Amino acid sequence: MPFRFASHSLSFRARTALMAALTFASFAISGSLAFAQAAATGAALPPGPSRIDLYGGYGYINPGNSSLLGVTYQPIQNGAVFSAAAYFNTHFGVQAEGNFFPNGPNDCIHTAQAGPIFRYQKGRLVPFVHVLAGGAKVGGPIFQPCTWGWGATAGGGLDFILPALHNRIALRPIQADYDYSHVNYGPVDIGLVDGGIGVIHAYKLSAGVVVRFGEPSLGLPAQMGCTVEPANAFPGDPVTVTAAPANLRLNRKTTYTWTTTGGSIAGKEVASINTAALAPGDYTASGHVSQGIHPGQQASCSVGFRIHAFEPPTASCSAAPSVIMPGESTTITTTALSPQNRALTYSYIASSGQVIEPLPTTTLSSAGAPPGPIVVTCNVTDDLGQHASAETTVVISTPPPVVAPAPVGLCAVSFDRDKQRPVRVDNEGKGCLDEVALTLNRDSASKLVIVGRHTADETPDDAAERALNVEHYLVKEKGIDASRIDLRITGESGKIVDDILLPPGATFAPGDTTTFDATTIHHHGPV
Repeated sequence: MPFRFASHSLSFRARTALMAALTFASFAISGSLAFAQAAATGAALPPGPSRIDLYGGYGYINPGNSSLLGVTYQPIQNGAVFSAAAYFNTHFGVQAEGNFFPNGPNDCIHTAQAGPIFRYQKGRLVPFVHVLAGGAKVGGPIFQPCTWGWGATAGGGLDFILPALHNRIALRPIQADYDYSHVNYGPVDIGLVDGGIGVIHAYKLSAGVVVRFGEPSLGLPAQMGCTVEPANAFPGDPVTVTAAPANLRLNRKTTYTWTTTGGSIAGKEVASINTAALAPGDYTASGHVSQGIHPGQQASCSVGFRIHAFEPPTASCSAAPSVIMPGESTTITTTALSPQNRALTYSYIASSGQVIEPLPTTTLSSAGAPPGPIVVTCNVTDDLGQHASAETTVVISTPPPVVAPAPVGLCAVSFDRDKQRPVRVDNEGKGCLDEVALTLNRDSASKLVIVGRHTADETPDDAAERALNVEHYLVKEKGIDASRIDLRITGESGKIVDDILLPPGATFAPGDTTTFDATTIHHHGPV
């Protein structure tokens, strides 16, 4: 057997194995968190604790700085670790473990040990610690053969329970231990470089697979509580009852049954109640869970819920505008609410006038309605026939009386300036008549009354001829329709023609004016 020298650093293969184990652990932890999240949201129930765990995995052991006769023990890179753990309850048990590292520079490192183990399961993650003691068979670093001594192990690890195969398989991405061994190789023989007492302080890493069996006896009977949501509902609303069992055994057939004093119920851990035909009142839902025929394998719960009667709708209505003139329309708006969002229909009754469409927003026409108030009743009915109504008032105003426009006096044409032709329209008079023509053209519906006057030394024919000359200028020169002009004379003194505008609707009070026959009037010359 060749002489072996110590090495205080990890070999490339050892470092590779260690990094692989740590990487595997990180992936397993990430996966476990994902499954824990799925369990939290109800995707799957978390696995229960096992009764017996059988573990087998790949191992690596490094004696560190342990030495014998000045020569350091060397790491062994390829080995196997096997263990069996039996649990009394969810946390405590005993474990027997064997380590087999047969082909190392030190010939071998084997252990056969047992001791207590403690675990704490959180969903699919199961961290654990253990303390073991027993035999250790270790080969020396020089020429010492594999020899039995005694040893102890302390450490821990992490298991991740896979969701497949009914949670029977778990991965152990990492188990890290401190191993202490004490081996007596016999008397020291310097010539043969043999013998001595080996004290080894080693650390050991392993990773592998755990097969899980059974479950520990919890010693507690099955229990179940239940909750209902919502506890207050209306007919037809979905009501859900959720069971909250405790102390059930994993991987055992579980049966849920439900009954209710009202409606129908169906489901397993979560059951739904059909409330469509229920009358208002108080009801009870009862659940039962069973994993066997024994009393401790069964549990029951009950919870109450209340069905309320549907509330009738409420309504209000308004008019915009609320004051209108005869013949006008206004908008009627109904604001209605069903507390349980039932379907609503609308109708209206008006004391006069007419409602156009029975919608939430409709139109009231006042055509044919007399002045005064109109009371509109707004009705709302839900699909159960429950009713609500409101009123609004629309006032039809009395129209103001129509005031006829008054006649408007325009400029007067004077005939005093031309003594030789006292009936002729001079240029100044034409300027006045031009303004009169503009006024008539601006309002084609207006009319004009021309009243001629004469002095005491003149005859009425002079007044009539003056009126005719004014008309002639407006018709022939300014294009005014002759049918819009009324010719009159008056006994008032003066060589003047008065021009009076009659707006549409205005009337002329004749007073002492009279009409005349224009065909009997003799013209003395041009205008």
